[in-house]
Amino acid sequence: MCNLYSMTKAREALTAYVGAMRDSTANQPPLPAIFPDQMAPVARTGKDGVREVLNMRWGFPPAGGAKRPVTNVRNLASGYWRSWLEDARFRCVVPATSFCEYTDARPKIAHWFALAQDRPLFCFAGIWRPWTGVRGKQDGPHRLFAILTTEANELVRPIHAKAMPVMLARDEIDLWLGGDAAAALALARPFPATRMQIVLKGAREDGGEDAPTGGGSLL
Repeated sequence: MCNLYSMTKAREALTAYVGAMRDSTANQPPLPAIFPDQMAPVARTGKDGVREVLNMRWGFPPAGGAKRPVTNVRNLASGYWRSWLEDARFRCVVPATSFCEYTDARPKIAHWFALAQDRPLFCFAGIWRPWTGVRGKQDGPHRLFAILTTEANELVRPIHAKAMPVMLARDEIDLWLGGDAAAALALARPFPATRMQIVLKGAREDGGEDAPTGGGSLL
């Protein structure tokens, strides 16, 4: 998965969509381009059992001396990831309205994928963790999230063959957040290509239905 997605719906719509009873994000504007290490809304089950929406920073701590945060969970069989995936307390959903993949071959052209032209809400399956250190301009405690990926479906594969994010339908949110590990991880599969569209090409952010649809080259 390329490291770029959007979330442009009103926060009230987001909170209702994920079934949250608490929103700690305040009045945040639409986010047409969310990149790694930025803050974005995430839904999880709080310590008191209440589903809540709050902002977290995108990317787990770098691994093996790397400098960039780990934004995508690829090997679900890895012992490291299983420790987070199997504990429902650390599962989360990441609301989105579209996501971007670049063509594997040059010139690199951005393609934005969504459920429809009007960009209805959906969620990525994610995990989160607390972490203390320097991220962004803050040195201290952070909440970090990463997005699960899976093999690309028939719509995404011609653009980016390696992988795509794990997308959840609305009726799968409860299972991902609260189900047992086996049932929850069974959701880590390609989303049906027939339920998706390419809604924009060649732009660095998804401005919605009014964004230009012509192709463009991004290096």
